Amino acid sequence: MKPPNMVLINCDDLGYGDLGCYGSPMQATPHLDRLAGQGMRLTDFHVGSPVCSASRAALMTGCYPQRIGMPGVLFPGQDTGLHPAEETIATRLKRRGYATQIVGKWHCGDQPEFLPTRFGFDHYYGLPYSNDMGRQARPGDKRTAWPPLPLLRDEDVIQQQPDQASLTERYLEESVRFIRAHREQPFFLYLAHMYVHLPLYVPERFLREAPHPYAAAVACIDWVAGVIMRELRKLGLEEDTLLIFTSDNGSRCDYGKSNGPLRGYKGTTWEGGQRVPCILRWPGRIPAGRVCHELTTAMDLLPTLDRLAGGDGTFAQPIDGKDIAALLFAKEGAASPHEGFACYRNDTLHAVRKGDWKLHFLASPSDEKRWEVAPVKLLYNLAEDLGERQNLYDRHPDHVAELTALADAYRRAFGDKAAGLDTGRDCRPPGRVENPLPLTVFDRHYPYYMAEYDLTDCG
Repeated sequence: MKPPNMVLINCDDLGYGDLGCYGSPMQATPHLDRLAGQGMRLTDFHVGSPVCSASRAALMTGCYPQRIGMPGVLFPGQDTGLHPAEETIATRLKRRGYATQIVGKWHCGDQPEFLPTRFGFDHYYGLPYSNDMGRQARPGDKRTAWPPLPLLRDEDVIQQQPDQASLTERYLEESVRFIRAHREQPFFLYLAHMYVHLPLYVPERFLREAPHPYAAAVACIDWVAGVIMRELRKLGLEEDTLLIFTSDNGSRCDYGKSNGPLRGYKGTTWEGGQRVPCILRWPGRIPAGRVCHELTTAMDLLPTLDRLAGGDGTFAQPIDGKDIAALLFAKEGAASPHEGFACYRNDTLHAVRKGDWKLHFLASPSDEKRWEVAPVKLLYNLAEDLGERQNLYDRHPDHVAELTALADAYRRAFGDKAAGLDTGRDCRPPGRVENPLPLTVFDRHYPYYMAEYDLTDCG
């Protein structure tokens, strides 16, 4: 089998219910709906964390964030990032002769030692962290003192405080240029969108046609997917390319039910925090119009893509992802390779999943957008109660006992601060540098495009 080109589109804070093909009544997403019709839609796809840095580190390395020392969110000028010894999707594919590029958000460390060009990517163009981590108009908020938002080309800052409303189009142009330049060899493009993370700066065209800025940002994401799909078709690469579309965590949107029927939101370990859309298309290989309801994770992409590129499935260090090619190709009898799934937030285990059953130990006390948690005893059957509303804890002590034992195994492996375990036996350290410096420093005499962004929203 010829190794495919690979295009991975990863959105920021896009919820499970934000696409038409996942039931959204709010946003029109014709291109992504068509993509789902031409490929496979995963309905039980989970990211490694409900927050961005940890989720992206898990996606890239195939590991729970706790295993690799990346459990939380990184900030500008921090001394922490991916350890140089960690293998990423790009690391593995580059060894197989792939051209590799990331366009957009990285968020696995902004010091030179942690930038994507040190982890298998030939080139980088984008923001090294979230788009609200620049200078913003938030009176009284200490984050107004953050350095100007840097736009990077490889490892150099090429613009400070860029116009965010034009940035997605610039990302698309860069992506198309990369695809055209490498059409004669295998390539891996990782397009990591800025949308729909707050603040939402969206081109006027989409704002005019949408009921609110969030819907406009989703429409812009859909437009980008449509252009890339058309480009692949025009270049004759459609049947040779695996195209993947997903998100880094659930939505924190105030414009409607962005997480669909799911309870919770970004930052929580309810299903709305970690279950996200995932669509995969590879004409002739992935059956068109299929829906997979098996438990899969973003960590599975590394071993799956590596195997499709000709890898042997062995890795220098242990990983947590599984090869799910059999599910993607709809082989008879294929089932989820996961015995369970651990729902961590930062260094604390909040819940565990096995089969259809999910047991919560810690949870947000309400459905308000607050990240405080309290001890709970909650058991749900997700096959019958996707919204996690009917607590079955007292009715099924057998499942409680089984999931509690599974949770203890995860605690031994990865730690759990709530249980007094700061680390686990399988944890590896993150990368660290001495004397870290921010990529930019505010200078009131510098001719910024925007010295300070005018929206106060933050993600």
